[in-house]
Amino acid sequence: MPYIRLADVSIAFGVHPVLDHANFILDPGERVGLIGRNGEGKSTLMKAIAGLVPVDSGELWRQPGVKVAMLEQEPRLPEQSTIYDAVADALGDVGHHIAEYHRLSEQAHMGEEALNELGRLQHKLEVADGWRLQQRVEQVLSRLDLPGDKPVDGLSGGWRRRVALARALVIEPDVLLLDEPTNHLDLEAILWLEERLLQFAGAILLITHDRSFLQKIATRIVDLDRGQLTSWPGDYADYLEKKAAALEEEERHNALFDKKLAQEEVWIRQGIKARRTRNEGRVRALKKLREERAQRRSRQGQARIELEQAERSGKIVVEVENVSFAYPERPLIRDFSTTLMRGDKIGLIGPNGAGKSTLLHLLLKELEPQSGSVRHGTKLSIAYFDQLRAQLDPDQTLADAVSGGKDFVEVNGQRLHIMSYLGQFLFPAARARSPVRSLSGGERARALLARLFSQPCNLLVMDEPTNDLDLETLELLEELLAGFEGTLLLVSHDRAFLDNVVTGTLVFEGDGRIGEYVGGYTDWLEQSKATAPSAAVPVKAAKPVPAKEAPAKATAPRKKLSFKDQRELETLPARIETLETRQTELNTQINGPDFYRQDAETVKKILAEMETLTQELEQAYARWDELEALAGEMI
Repeated sequence: MPYIRLADVSIAFGVHPVLDHANFILDPGERVGLIGRNGEGKSTLMKAIAGLVPVDSGELWRQPGVKVAMLEQEPRLPEQSTIYDAVADALGDVGHHIAEYHRLSEQAHMGEEALNELGRLQHKLEVADGWRLQQRVEQVLSRLDLPGDKPVDGLSGGWRRRVALARALVIEPDVLLLDEPTNHLDLEAILWLEERLLQFAGAILLITHDRSFLQKIATRIVDLDRGQLTSWPGDYADYLEKKAAALEEEERHNALFDKKLAQEEVWIRQGIKARRTRNEGRVRALKKLREERAQRRSRQGQARIELEQAERSGKIVVEVENVSFAYPERPLIRDFSTTLMRGDKIGLIGPNGAGKSTLLHLLLKELEPQSGSVRHGTKLSIAYFDQLRAQLDPDQTLADAVSGGKDFVEVNGQRLHIMSYLGQFLFPAARARSPVRSLSGGERARALLARLFSQPCNLLVMDEPTNDLDLETLELLEELLAGFEGTLLLVSHDRAFLDNVVTGTLVFEGDGRIGEYVGGYTDWLEQSKATAPSAAVPVKAAKPVPAKEAPAKATAPRKKLSFKDQRELETLPARIETLETRQTELNTQINGPDFYRQDAETVKKILAEMETLTQELEQAYARWDELEALAGEMI
C-alpha cells in the first residue's frame, strides 16, 4: 500500500497552474528525486503532501497513521529555545523531557529540588524509551556539527536549515520530504547525510540541485513540467537520457501539429467557392485544433547567461607568500604560499568554518594577513558573488538592484534594456518591478548572477553560487565558467560542479594546512588517498547525456513526384499522428506507477512495441522530409 497518492490534483496561484490534474504515488522504500525549473511548484507540491498547502481539486491521500517530516527552504523553528531544545522538541512530550533533563544535567551545582526533578525525569525517560531517543538527538547534533546550547533566535539562514534538517531526521518518519537538504552543508556533512538516507527505511521525496547527491540517492525521478508530473524509473543519469528523447519527440509532435494547423488555416481562408463547399466536420476539427494550440503550454525558455569580460589581466594574478591567519582559539591558515596565474580556475574545499571565506578575503586584499604577504598582478577587474546575497538591497526593485538604477546595461559590447537583460535570466517584466525582498531563494541567486555578469571582470570570485539554482541554470552556469577566459576562485560543496569547472583545488586539511591539487573534487580524492570521512569514495558520476542525432534526411534523386508519391505525401501526416497517438498511450502506461508490477511477459511486450513504434516514426519523418523536398523542387 502506498504512503502517498495524488489523483487528478490541481493547485493554482491566480491564473498560473502549479499542478494541472497531476497524479503521483509514493511507495514505501522509494527515494524519489523531484526536479523542475525554479517557480514550477516543487516546494508547493511538497507542502501539499505535508498538509501545509490545500489542493484546489482532486484527491491527496495519505496512508492512515503515516508519519511525515519535512525540511522546508524557510524553516519555522521554536525561537525561544536552544538548538538542543529545538531538535528534541520534534519528538513531542518525550522530547521535552529529554531537553529538560539535558538542561538540568548541564548545571554545575544542583539543589535538592533540582536533583528530585532529575530523578523524576529519569523515570519518565526509562518508561518512554527516552534514553535511545536522547542518543539519537545527540548523534544528529554531532553529525550536523550543531552547537546544542546556542540560541535559535538570531541564527543565520544556513544554521536554521541545519536545525530544521536535524528535526526532520531525529523523528525517523515514514515519509521524509527534503527541500534542498544539502544547501549550506559542507562535504563531510553531505556524505554523512547520503549514507544516512541510504539506510533510511521509509520513503523519501527530495528536491536538490546537487547532481552527485541526486545520482546516489534517487531510485526514481519525477519531473514537474508545466503542471504535469512525469515519472522516470531509474537514477538521474537514466532520466537525462530518457528526458532528452522525450523532449525531442514532443518537438516533433508540435511541429506536425503546427504544420497541420497552418494547412487548415490556409484552406479555411480560400475563395468563396471553397467556402460554399467546405466540409462542416473539417471546420469543427479546425476549431478544435485552434483550441488545443491555445491551451498548449510551451516550455519556459532557457536562461541565456553571458559574462561581461574585461581586458586581460597580467599573467600573474595573485602571489601569496608564507601567509598566516588565526583566531585566538585556533589557526585558520598557516604558512600558505601559492601563485594564481591568468586562466586558473581554483576550487576551495573544506568544512564549514575551516576558513575558505577568510582565504578569499585575504586573496582579494580585503583582509590583512597576520604574517606573510599577498601581491596582486596588473589590470585586475574583480567581480564577487556573495553566498549571503548581501549585494542586493531588499528595498530596491529587481531592475534597480541589478542595473544600479539605469535603464540600460552593456554586456560584451551590446547595449540592452534592463527588462530585456533580465528576460535572459527568466524574469518577466512584472517580476522585474517587484522588490528584491519578495524574490525566492532561486530568484535571488539568478538576480545576483545577472548583476554580477553585467560588470566587466577578469577575476571572478564565487562563494557558494549553486545554492538555490535549478539544474538547467546550474548547467548553463557551468558552461559559462568553463569558457571564461579570466581567473576563477570558487567555493562550493557541489562535487559535480567542482569536477566540471575547476582546474585545481585548494583543500583545507586541518590545523591551518592548505593542500594544493590539480583537477577537481574527484581528482583530489585520488591524489590525496586520505582516510578522513570527507575523502570517502566519490559517488558514481552522472552518465553524460548521449548526443541523439536527428534522423538523417534521405537524399532523393531530382525527379517529379509520381502519383504514388503524391498520395503517400498526403497520407503521411495522418499515419504519423496515428503512430504518435499510440506512442503517447504506451508512454502513459510505461510511466505509470503500476507498470513494472505487471508480469514480465506483458512488460516485455509493451516495451518491444514502443521500440518498434519509435523506429517506424523515425522512418516516417525521414520519408516525409524526403517527399516534401521533392515537392519543393517542383515549385
